[in-house]
Amino acid sequence: MDTGGNSLPSAATDGVKRKVCYFYDPEVGNYYYGQGHPMKPHRIRMTHALLAHYGLLQHMQVLKPFPARDRDLCRFHADDYVAFLRGITPETQQDQLRQLKRFNTYAGGSVGGAVKLNHNLCDIAVNWAGGLHHAKKCEASGFCYVNDIVLAILELLKMHERVLYVDIDIHHGDGVEEAFYTTDRVMTVSFHKFGDYFPGTGDVRDVGHSKGKYYSLNVPLDDGIDDESYHLLFKPLIGKVMQVFKPGAVVLQCGADSLSGDRLGCFNLSIKGHAECVKFMRSFNVPLLLLGGGGYTIRNVARCWCYETGVALGIEVDDKMPQHEYYEYFGPDYTLHVAPSNMENKNSHQLLEEIKCKLLDNLSKLQHAPSVQFQERMPDTELPEADEDQNDADERWDPDSDMDVDEERKPLPSRAKREIVEAEPKESEVQKGSSDHARGFDTTIDENASGKALDAGPIQIDEAGVRVEQENANKPSDQMFKS
Repeated sequence: MDTGGNSLPSAATDGVKRKVCYFYDPEVGNYYYGQGHPMKPHRIRMTHALLAHYGLLQHMQVLKPFPARDRDLCRFHADDYVAFLRGITPETQQDQLRQLKRFNTYAGGSVGGAVKLNHNLCDIAVNWAGGLHHAKKCEASGFCYVNDIVLAILELLKMHERVLYVDIDIHHGDGVEEAFYTTDRVMTVSFHKFGDYFPGTGDVRDVGHSKGKYYSLNVPLDDGIDDESYHLLFKPLIGKVMQVFKPGAVVLQCGADSLSGDRLGCFNLSIKGHAECVKFMRSFNVPLLLLGGGGYTIRNVARCWCYETGVALGIEVDDKMPQHEYYEYFGPDYTLHVAPSNMENKNSHQLLEEIKCKLLDNLSKLQHAPSVQFQERMPDTELPEADEDQNDADERWDPDSDMDVDEERKPLPSRAKREIVEAEPKESEVQKGSSDHARGFDTTIDENASGKALDAGPIQIDEAGVRVEQENANKPSDQMFKS
């Protein structure tokens, strides 16, 4: 199919299969933000339907996440903020409980994916309901209430000295960057629209602070960037990051509002160009957590995340779309791919080269990958065993699905930051609902250098979301991330 514009060829993989865990809750699409709101969780259900009818589910372990508990959320978020999210009056009780369950569910899926990776139970974990990168320690932002990304990174840091976070949403990943702005244990790289655009942060000069200096990379872009221009930056920068930082795990936020034609976006990426980022990260064969994020033209969000699931699996899916319950959403062509537009690309080659050279120079100032002082490692996160009698009826997407409840709930490390969730476009009606997610995670970090995979002490974040010096490694985990 001719994809038009300066789009990339098919994002074929390296041909090597990866073991993939996929987190999905059948109720996740039921939540309704209100009439006219661009965020439509129904897109997750549409994505799942495509995965089912393309036959991709049978190639993955499909898991229903357990919800994160309040004490898990408090490993990053402030107690009073979590209490506020739960705040209930007789008039709002039902709606508030639905919202909190939904927040806990998408966070549970991201943390559950980190747990699976930490236990070497999969090579790639996928939670398209996650990726809400704007939420802060004490406040909601940009449709994001709980920062599942930060929580997942914190989990990963329990087993890995260094974690890389890459954000390809059109909006700056401000919540995650802020959470790790002063540590060298996490590098954040965000490719985003910069200027008069939400959230207004992410200047190329924002590089981190203290021990985190040069561990924040911001790639500010203008309207109309296409596949060719995007990867003129993405591949050399990420290649250098992988060489210099040497992460033990990678979190890739795959916000689909950077696609051409997004209801709230202004980029011109094709689905294959967007997926090329997934393919490139996959090629390093490092434990990889794939998360969703923004995306407001929901039919294109579903197309994108279905195709990228295929990339994760090493399976090229057909452009011709199979018949399924949402088939009419994808007319009149009923294809997986759509051509980018002929909009003007305001990113000149000279400007892109200047940004690339500036960021490569910043990376050259990092002498070596930071290591971590050996300490007694914090207890592994434990995910509860599923109650088969209680969950049997609801856990599967349909009777023939391979979805399981996450039964390998073994203890695991955790570390996280925040995520970004963007709204969705168009035409789907959504109802109220809720979902379940994985439970629990400890946050332990050590800023020093020396040795073993993260057996580090807890880290705290102050009121501004900025990291505070770690405390004694033996401090009880319930006190982590509280100011």
